Amino acid sequence: MKILPGSPYPLGADFRGDGTNFSLFSSVAERVELCLFDDEGTETRVTLPEVTGYCWHGYLPHIKPGQLYGYRVYGPWKPDEGHRCNPHKLLLDPYAKAIFGPLRWDDAMFPYQIGGDENVMSTTDSAPFMPKSVVHNPWFDWSGDRRISLPWHETVIYELHVKGFSMRNPLVPEHLRGTYAGLGHPASIEHLRKLGVTAVELMPIHQFVHDRHLIEKGLRNYWGYNSIGFFAPHDEYAAAKHDPYGAVNEFKAMVKALHAANIAVIIDVVYNHTAEGNHMGPMLSFKGIDNDYYYRIVKDQRQYYEDFTGTGNSLDMRNPHTLQMLMDSLRYWVIEMHVDGFRFDLASTLARQLYAVDKLSAFFDLIQQDPVISQVMLIAEPWDVGDGGYQVGNFPPVWSEWNGRYRDCIRDFWRGDICKLGEVASRFTGSSDLYQHSTRSPSSSINFITAHDGFTLRDLVSYDNKHNEANGEDSRDGANDNRSRNWGAEGDTDDENILLVRNRSQRNMLAFLMLSQGVPMLLGGDEFGRTQQGNNNAYCQDNEISWFDWSTADKDLYEFTRNLIELRREHPVFHRRRWFHELRFHGENVEEIMWFTPEGHHMQEEHWGNDRMGALGIFLNGDVDFYVNPFADPVRDSSFYYVINAHHEKVAVTLPEVKGIERWEILFDTARGWAPQEDTVASGDTLDVEAHSSWLLRAVPPGD
Repeated sequence: MKILPGSPYPLGADFRGDGTNFSLFSSVAERVELCLFDDEGTETRVTLPEVTGYCWHGYLPHIKPGQLYGYRVYGPWKPDEGHRCNPHKLLLDPYAKAIFGPLRWDDAMFPYQIGGDENVMSTTDSAPFMPKSVVHNPWFDWSGDRRISLPWHETVIYELHVKGFSMRNPLVPEHLRGTYAGLGHPASIEHLRKLGVTAVELMPIHQFVHDRHLIEKGLRNYWGYNSIGFFAPHDEYAAAKHDPYGAVNEFKAMVKALHAANIAVIIDVVYNHTAEGNHMGPMLSFKGIDNDYYYRIVKDQRQYYEDFTGTGNSLDMRNPHTLQMLMDSLRYWVIEMHVDGFRFDLASTLARQLYAVDKLSAFFDLIQQDPVISQVMLIAEPWDVGDGGYQVGNFPPVWSEWNGRYRDCIRDFWRGDICKLGEVASRFTGSSDLYQHSTRSPSSSINFITAHDGFTLRDLVSYDNKHNEANGEDSRDGANDNRSRNWGAEGDTDDENILLVRNRSQRNMLAFLMLSQGVPMLLGGDEFGRTQQGNNNAYCQDNEISWFDWSTADKDLYEFTRNLIELRREHPVFHRRRWFHELRFHGENVEEIMWFTPEGHHMQEEHWGNDRMGALGIFLNGDVDFYVNPFADPVRDSSFYYVINAHHEKVAVTLPEVKGIERWEILFDTARGWAPQEDTVASGDTLDVEAHSSWLLRAVPPGD
């Protein structure tokens, strides 16, 4: 087969109209074979003829998009020195833009002799069991598409799983359910549009692997935090199962459809580790290409991996080609796939230089200076499992963060646990104690109460303990510290009183989330009461436990959530661009937020330290300047009074005397739901606020 020298860049398979250039980085390779596969699986091997700067490359005329390929790398097999080259193993291209075919687990997938000495090379060919890389076709009709650039403070995020969201939706055609096309279907988009969310955060859609131990137990890696291809959309989510390039085109069409509905697309990316596991794991790609370069190796025991992720390995972001791959991947997803942002799984791992998490690491420097990536939405999961990995509040200014302290505090408060009101107030106002330094704004805080990892909102109020028996680990997996409360019965119940308080509790937390400063993130399905039957670690449950059950949707809860999101969108008092502070108008001090005791008095210092005081009134002043659009004149808003009562008893709440406000309109009472009333109440009146409930009132303008 004719092969020409070609070019070392770009890495990967680059179709150039009349042929394809192939390039693979390896600093230890002695020879690299390009392996081409026809429709029957017959393999043709071609040695790449040149190497430039450790990039092995060659150009093959007449090789077109859709061609299946892989690599075999010849080099040192010295596990005790960190080198694991094994040409008997077919390797995926790290830069493959599409990956096709199942990974079929077999002992041949492992580079050493299974059942023997792990330092002895396996000579069994893995190609029959491996998925294949696919030559990329970049063309797609993006006409009419545009990036969604909604400001952070106007953003409401909806976290979802591509498959689980539509898998049981009867309004989506059966052959599209559980796919990119299913999420892009009008029925799916209409639900998101009506709900009012402005961005979807997709759980991992990079090509990933179902772990062998899960497959052998009849389970699957449903969540997908086990990446092996950082440029390829996961092919199992394609409706066109037999099209090697179907996943790419369907993902693009999904993004275009969501953009048309003015919904941004954020993808959850897992650059901290790969699916190749520890020293006993399979050889799929990086391990056989340049193990010592791509992975963090234990310094004095080089056959082992440093593991800051709990998955067996950690990618080494100290090396330039690893960093280049990460940045090339990010740019590809923005430029070619049109995504609007990223959520970085275990982001602290990416920031580790020698050992500790370093805010000035090369990773952050590259992000900051990149003209493409620095302009999209960047969200960190600001922790990993290594020492010093919990870094909430410590990421650079361009980043927003999942605020785990918000989750923990608000769960504690609304289940009636001991929780100082001072921290509750800080979380409500954007967590200035964590983010106000370094010119960060309230939007640095991604507020959430539930996420994919843990209980759903309904389960949070239905279970005291996790119930992960279906995972096959005797419920040893999953967090034990759930900060949940079942309100009198574990799981499902017919007790009307328990159901009433559970419904009230869900509404309390949804209201607090949507009225807090910062960026709210809603776990998909929480708006209608989705349950996982108490499983708080459903990572391996690719079935009805995890899939959205649309037939049991709580329509009242959905309407309450939809109204909350609409209220937030319409009133800038709930989504400020900047921190609260005291202003002066017409020579008078104007407080943008005021805090009151249930008796209607201003909160004093001794009240904030009282961890037994579970009721509070919050006045949000709308009669101030809001720069909703930083390029336009400011606007004014309504003023609101938010009453929260986490006590186990009813509390009499006196409405405070606020200058210029005589009457209040009741918008909701979580003990009853969203029920606007024609009657109003006067300043100075007393309300009976039920136990574990909250109210929201809007000031009636003078003269109305």
